[in-house]
Amino acid sequence: MSRTFIYARVSTIDQNTDNQILEIEAAGFSVNQRRIVAESISGSVAASERPEFSKLLDRLEPGDVLIVTKLDRLGRNAMDVRSTVERLAADGVRVHCLALGGVDLTSAGGKMTMAVLTAVAEFERDLLIERTHAGIARARAEGKVMGRPSALTKVQQTEAIRRLAEGVSVSQLARDYNTTRQSIMRVRDKALQNHG
Repeated sequence: MSRTFIYARVSTIDQNTDNQILEIEAAGFSVNQRRIVAESISGSVAASERPEFSKLLDRLEPGDVLIVTKLDRLGRNAMDVRSTVERLAADGVRVHCLALGGVDLTSAGGKMTMAVLTAVAEFERDLLIERTHAGIARARAEGKVMGRPSALTKVQQTEAIRRLAEGVSVSQLARDYNTTRQSIMRVRDKALQNHG
């Protein structure tokens, strides 16, 4: 006999899952209190790393039904949601999402919905990467310096290069300027590139 479970998640402790549970009950699902799993954890945490969701996965059996109000309850992004739904489907668990009209995400129609959502998420990610690269290229073209500011002032950099040429060690300069060896080596390498 199949059992029905609810997974409700909120991002912060000062929120509660009551509205999600009421929404599921209003949609006609009657769920035993012992089968309602509520969790307060950031949506940025992968489903597999959420303590209460992990415990729920151990309880679910083939034929069971898991209900969520929205897809984002199941994972941090479309790819995470898809892998979660695929894992549940492989275990014989049906997943219903109210925001998608109560569709069973493990059914043929649900799989198509997931494929479209995954494609849209990948498209959005690719657009974000393109915009980021375009922004970096524009900033460089405008002469903006990228990355962290140097640990040493221009005067200190010139002095450090001179002292390196005189044979002072990188470690000694790092101590003298109260910085890391890597900072001194970056100054040295930049000077070599400019003169090379």
